[in-house]
Amino acid sequence: MARRAMSLFLLLFTLALVGCDHATKVAARAALGHRGPLPLLPGFLDLHYAENRDVAFSLLRTLPLPGKGALVIAGSVIGLTAVLFAWWRRRRASSVEQAAYALLVAGAVGNALDRIIRGYVVDFIEIHHWPIFNVADAAIVAGVALLAIAALRRPPAAPTGPEGVGGVPPPS
Repeated sequence: MARRAMSLFLLLFTLALVGCDHATKVAARAALGHRGPLPLLPGFLDLHYAENRDVAFSLLRTLPLPGKGALVIAGSVIGLTAVLFAWWRRRRASSVEQAAYALLVAGAVGNALDRIIRGYVVDFIEIHHWPIFNVADAAIVAGVALLAIAALRRPPAAPTGPEGVGGVPPPS
């Protein structure tokens, strides 16, 4: 029963985070869309509306690919599918790892919906000397960090079978 409650909580958390991501993007577009950056912590943190028609860090901006938008959407869907598959495979993992996957899925869904609906991702959080990002991007980074923590906390796998590790028989 506890596992079912945790699954329900993670589903609701994921959906709430996608909703929060899109609500902040709508608010950013309305409040920031026609003005320059809004300093929150001068010299460090601004709110600055931007439309990202590329991938993270604008890695494909120099490639003149025909149909780049469709390719980016397809990549987003493939990436989301891979994360969902990994989450399903690790469905009995620790709570930390489950939260990590929920964050990754929420971020991926938030940005993929942007790409499908608008044709671009809305970004609005600007930490100086860093690319502008959004709530979905922050969720993805937090998810990756939690996955790393979970991997470091996971005990090493025990050898399986009589042949030992790597096919080398254990000492007699």
